[in-house]
Amino acid sequence: MDIATIAGILVFLGLTVTSIYMGEGIHGFKPFLNMEALLMVMGGTLCATLVNYPMSEVIGVGKIIKKTLMSHGEDSSDIVVTFANLAQKAKKDGFLSLQNDLKNIKSDFLRRGVQLVVDGADHEFIRNMLETEIGFIRERHKGGQEILNAMGTYSPAFGIIGTVLGMIMMLASIDDVAAVPRRMALALAAAFYGLGSGYLIFLPMGGKLRRRSEEELLVKEIIIRGVLLLQSGAAPSVVEANLKAYLPPAARLIVKAPPPASQGAPAA
Repeated sequence: MDIATIAGILVFLGLTVTSIYMGEGIHGFKPFLNMEALLMVMGGTLCATLVNYPMSEVIGVGKIIKKTLMSHGEDSSDIVVTFANLAQKAKKDGFLSLQNDLKNIKSDFLRRGVQLVVDGADHEFIRNMLETEIGFIRERHKGGQEILNAMGTYSPAFGIIGTVLGMIMMLASIDDVAAVPRRMALALAAAFYGLGSGYLIFLPMGGKLRRRSEEELLVKEIIIRGVLLLQSGAAPSVVEANLKAYLPPAARLIVKAPPPASQGAPAA
């Protein structure tokens, strides 16, 4: 779970509640509990999103948000160690010996790449297959980012629409003094919901998803490089040195090279 995203939202809500309570006490929360404003902002944002994007993509927004909150990036250091070990085994026993290691590889993308090496695919075929998959992943992630960014743009706009609506309703019933506070509350609560959801939830989550996408694609670039080095028969030390270049300096220090393969006892 991404603690930073959840903590950021909860801390802001806590600060807002505390500010309201310190200023107005428990009765100060009533103007913010405005269902009319919430329906205007969230309903309008959803409808505008449906107008702009296909239904299937909008339905997938929930999965996008879940991915933003719950996903964990793969450990690139472990991937480097995995390739160094695979290169050592392939150097000693050949590519077919890697078949038994496939079931222990958690990453589907890495498993498919190693399977291509075991199957004897050539360099260009492997590169084209894996880079094509990366292209599709990039497009899927881009669509999710666009939807969240669009919702972050629409919700403040519908907050303003709700404010205008509330003001019109207030002015239309100005002779009824008792209705003025409720209409004004609708106007201001709509702006609060629109700006809050846009700049606290949708736009930041779009940015977080973009960052998650960049991290995932970098890991897959490391995997492609490792698979191609493995297929070329590079030595384990060469594989490790090449893949370490993708890691930050601190991560390079924790990567341990596999022990050299045994060469057998010297002749008597």
